[in-house]
Amino acid sequence: MSGGKPLVLLAAGGTGGHLFPAEALASALLDRGIAVDLVTDERAERYGGKFPAGARHLIPSATVRGRDPVSLARTATTLTVGTLRALALLGRLKPAIVVGFGGYPTVPPLLAATLRRIPTIIHEQNGVMGRANRFLAPRVTAIATSFPGVIERDRNLAAKATRTGNPVRPAVAAAAATHYMAPAPNGSLRLIIFGGSQGARVMADVVPPAIARLDAALRARLTILQQARDEDVERVKAAYAKIGLVAEVVSFITLLPMRIAAAHLIVSRSGASTVAELAAIGRPSILVPLPHALDQDQLANARVLQKAGGAILLRQDDFTPDRLAQEITTLAAAPDRLAAMAAAAKSAGAIDAAERLADLVMKVGGI
Repeated sequence: MSGGKPLVLLAAGGTGGHLFPAEALASALLDRGIAVDLVTDERAERYGGKFPAGARHLIPSATVRGRDPVSLARTATTLTVGTLRALALLGRLKPAIVVGFGGYPTVPPLLAATLRRIPTIIHEQNGVMGRANRFLAPRVTAIATSFPGVIERDRNLAAKATRTGNPVRPAVAAAAATHYMAPAPNGSLRLIIFGGSQGARVMADVVPPAIARLDAALRARLTILQQARDEDVERVKAAYAKIGLVAEVVSFITLLPMRIAAAHLIVSRSGASTVAELAAIGRPSILVPLPHALDQDQLANARVLQKAGGAILLRQDDFTPDRLAQEITTLAAAPDRLAAMAAAAKSAGAIDAAERLADLVMKVGGI
């Protein structure tokens, strides 16, 4: 309990992909008069500064980075220390339920909750379950998923799974109210390129040369906003200047949901939050999954939108300037197809996912 209100402890960290849906759930719970605290690790400081929680608690955690005995021993030690600290924290806070959003920062608090017999939920944002959630899944009370079929092959896990969708931040929900307006045949074509929270070098390498290959009349129609890594910003600007195109190139896109809502086409990676936001807002995209992810989660995410008809999936090996120029040219000449892709993307979204997950949290937590 916190100030007489039931307390929900949310465990998330590491990246915005884990913290953003936790933030959305926190807002939904606060609107229902339920107190929320966040337990995370120090890596989440850049994302969690505005997290709507009564308090933030830092618990040590570690990711398995190597299989050699020394690396495994270090990880195990850190996770053990984190679990002991989480046990003490839960004894003091006495939350009604602990909800984890994947990644190794969730392991100590979720393990501690199971040891204290506190109800637990894990939420899986991706189209395939990550390693931390796979470890926790047999131990928790309930599992929430963003996409169908994530754990259907395991009957025991499927029996406690609920598809809620991937909660999106209030700013995304607000942007989703903007209807897609297909570009006029010879009108402006607004293009956004980004590579996730950390940027992506491949976008800097491929997109400007692809734009240079477009017909001059089509290039003249383009309004471009591109996110690039700090070290790539100047060379991307120079590449566009060389072809006489003024583009907005930044290392971080502020008000991203609003900018996505104003776009005609997005070229991006396919992290869980990106796909959830593209689906919630309903915008056509060309998705380039991160190729070296251990779980191939971005590929699974991109396939969801591709299957719905809302995205074109390009493996990184196929993501060449020539291929991208071809795809942009084809889409620019087919505004009706862009509009159909936008509608298809939106059909795969769950704008009320935060409310659905809040319902599940209250049910499992007996709130």
